[in-house]
Amino acid sequence: MHLTQDPKVEIGLSDQGTVNPAFRGPDSGQSERVDMDGSHTEGLEEGLEDQNKGLDLVYSINDRPPWYLCILLGFQHYILAFGGIIAVPLILAEPLCIGDNNAAKSQLISTIFFVSGVCTLLQTTIGTRLPILQGGTFSFITPTLAILALPKWQCPAPSATSVSQQLQNATESLLMDSDEVWKSRMREIQGAILVSSLLQLVLGLSGLVGLVLKFIGPLAIAPTINLIGLSLFIEAGKKSGAHWGIAALTVCLILLFSQYLSKVEVPLIAYKDKKWKVFQYPLFKLFSALFGMCGAWLVCFLLTIFEALPSQPDQYGYTARTDVNLDAVTSAPWFHVPYPGQWGMPTVSVSSVLGMIAGVLASTMESIGDYYACARLSGAPPPPTHAINRGIAVEGIGCILAALWGSGNGTTSYSQNIAALGITKVGSRLVLQTAGLLMIILGLFGKFGAVFITIPDPVIGGMFLVMFGMIAAVGISNLQYVDLNSSRNLLILGFSTFSGLVLPTWFHSNPGIIDTGVKELDQVIVVLFTTHMFIGGFFGFVLDNTIPGTEKERGIKSWRKKVTEDGSTMMTDRSCYDIPFCTNCLQRFKFFQYLPFLPSYKAPELRT
Repeated sequence: MHLTQDPKVEIGLSDQGTVNPAFRGPDSGQSERVDMDGSHTEGLEEGLEDQNKGLDLVYSINDRPPWYLCILLGFQHYILAFGGIIAVPLILAEPLCIGDNNAAKSQLISTIFFVSGVCTLLQTTIGTRLPILQGGTFSFITPTLAILALPKWQCPAPSATSVSQQLQNATESLLMDSDEVWKSRMREIQGAILVSSLLQLVLGLSGLVGLVLKFIGPLAIAPTINLIGLSLFIEAGKKSGAHWGIAALTVCLILLFSQYLSKVEVPLIAYKDKKWKVFQYPLFKLFSALFGMCGAWLVCFLLTIFEALPSQPDQYGYTARTDVNLDAVTSAPWFHVPYPGQWGMPTVSVSSVLGMIAGVLASTMESIGDYYACARLSGAPPPPTHAINRGIAVEGIGCILAALWGSGNGTTSYSQNIAALGITKVGSRLVLQTAGLLMIILGLFGKFGAVFITIPDPVIGGMFLVMFGMIAAVGISNLQYVDLNSSRNLLILGFSTFSGLVLPTWFHSNPGIIDTGVKELDQVIVVLFTTHMFIGGFFGFVLDNTIPGTEKERGIKSWRKKVTEDGSTMMTDRSCYDIPFCTNCLQRFKFFQYLPFLPSYKAPELRT
């Protein structure tokens, strides 16, 4: 998902998009020295003046900008990731049966921001140590929806069909927590993410990531990511259908800022050398999603003030009002500290875990491409094998933490934030660590998370239309490496994508059709075959590796070459990938040379 694309950004191996590198100049073997006493403002202005000339970074990966610049740029990264992170709890609210429980929604929002901040700090400190932000992933949403669609987890009917049933429900409601309906579903999702993320942890710690990559190519990646976006069209339709006019306005505003005004630079004022100075800044490009959503939000607020929108809940367009969930802000606590197990002990079932594994594998493949892209734009050499292995392992740890805290989702790398590195020319690791701290701090303010609940449904729907469409396009873009004149490739692509749409639809239309006599086995089959991305990715993977075809025809060779493109024009010192305070200890013992996730690992690099 990437709404504010730079001209140098091309969609690739990610559900958020992969960034095309802007190589540094031939004389940029080392990071540029920056005068910390005052030239940072001027350097930033110069870095923003002409993005198409490939200027050197103002701050490279190991540089430390002034604290106030770290806060400013860190908050910018927070805003860029805002749309993707906020979308996850808003999508999950309905299938989790949260309903109108605004307190629960605000807690979910606070939790996912808090966990994303913690995971960002882990990734930038002991993971790949690249300036890369971690946040909620759409790869986990499709299997989550498939799990919650099981008869066991479907939301209870709003009213009973008989007096006796009403009395029974009333008695049960007195004996159980009023939030238990959605908390029980959340615990099931927590358990699925917790156990399935162990696979990602094993892939990273064991070094199996490189082995897996040898068998996964564009024809497996394309239908997997494409179906993530396509399978969410129902969610986008529900939200947008609340008021198509407001949804269309949101889409138009996002397109206006991200595409039509993307090259318009806004004059801003900076104070330097005891005088004010005007410089140009690509404001619309950086904050297009935020501006588009806030613009439509403002229109809804004005329409609500002037009573231009219906005031009765049963009238069309009522949910476009901004005062529908206003009580969420007033009732939310000022401070809310998320903690592990806040919804109870996670529950584990085989069907849920197997279904969630598809999301884990997709998220893993997405992140690897992001690592290479982030390294190129931050002035670092291509990440070595140990850094990739450690990064995937830390993402697995991040997903486990997200499951323990109960965000309802996992974490993955956000490449719209990687794109910001190329725009701002600031690739400092410290900036992203500051962004992680900001996410943690803001996640502690309950009212801050509650504010987002007041966003009208059609505004969210309009954002989903653009966002999910971009995810589908990201999957399709991987086909640029494939020979699309080959009937073999067209067959694999068409069959895997079409099957990923047909089979889940058929299973949803025929509930109870699977009856093997073993309840657990029935659930496994239903979850797997109602997970769009699993079906598409599975057929794409199997057919691409069994039907004869050359590596050139399959796009494997050119795809790997693009992902792991030689970074000879960048710095060659790989010490930026070393784990802090551990270098001497790791070099002292020979045993550490055999652990594929440590900098002392001596195995040869993966060749393309």
